[in-house]
Amino acid sequence: MTKKVKESVKLFFLNILFVVLCFLSLIPILYALSVSLNSNNSLLSSNFSFIPKAFTLDNYRAVFVDEPIMLWLSNSLILAISTLVIALGTGIPAAYVFSRQRFVGRNLILKTIILLYAFPSLLSMTALYKILSPMGLINTRIGLIIVYTGTEAVFALWNMKGYFDTIPKEIEEAAMIDGASPFKIVVKIVMPLARPTIAVTAMMVLIYVWNEYIFAVNFMTGSNTYTLAAGLYSLQASEMSGNWPIFSAASIVVSLPILIVFFALQKNMTTGLTSGGVKG
Repeated sequence: MTKKVKESVKLFFLNILFVVLCFLSLIPILYALSVSLNSNNSLLSSNFSFIPKAFTLDNYRAVFVDEPIMLWLSNSLILAISTLVIALGTGIPAAYVFSRQRFVGRNLILKTIILLYAFPSLLSMTALYKILSPMGLINTRIGLIIVYTGTEAVFALWNMKGYFDTIPKEIEEAAMIDGASPFKIVVKIVMPLARPTIAVTAMMVLIYVWNEYIFAVNFMTGSNTYTLAAGLYSLQASEMSGNWPIFSAASIVVSLPILIVFFALQKNMTTGLTSGGVKG
């Protein structure tokens, strides 16, 4: 068997493996979809089938009619968009400066930032609560935006810095020789080149805020301030009293906005995911 044939066989079985893994990863989603379309309030059953035997769309109607999911959706959208704008608005310029400029204390600042970022966010919950409480920022969107931005701005800085390090400085130097101003170089040259990683960074920030649960539950105590994650938990307070079909329907509905954004940015995902960590 020639080397080329061996490589083709290996590639074939590798593709089969990836296809099987994709199907396996879809099982929980298909399970939730099946439960959401079932009129019986049962999660586990000996005769479970992915095709519901008692098909109904009433669970989806109940999500939009009986539950304040649109209010939770608006709260999550405000938090996600605000965090995204602030995190990228501060993280990207900071990443460019740390990538291109050399100044006293640069390495110390970067090491300190990554050291603080390495600690689990749960360790800072009590401290953040005591800081925000006297300022009246508990149970407010502003307080939660501050918490999210503090985490995601650091992530944006490090992810974007890794990509800016891969962009040759000669490109900027050539533009500068041609008379381009520093602002024009960044806007017209650097930012378009960094578009894939900007898209990936934005996607990561959105996913974090969209799915974040711990801070949302502890810092937003009113039912009218619930995010989608906190609202979903309120639908399923306990395994005995919760309505699993409605919970599953709400879970499917909640995942759709992020799924749409993901497919919209899909063409930038492959390049952006692999290029941000080339250099540090």
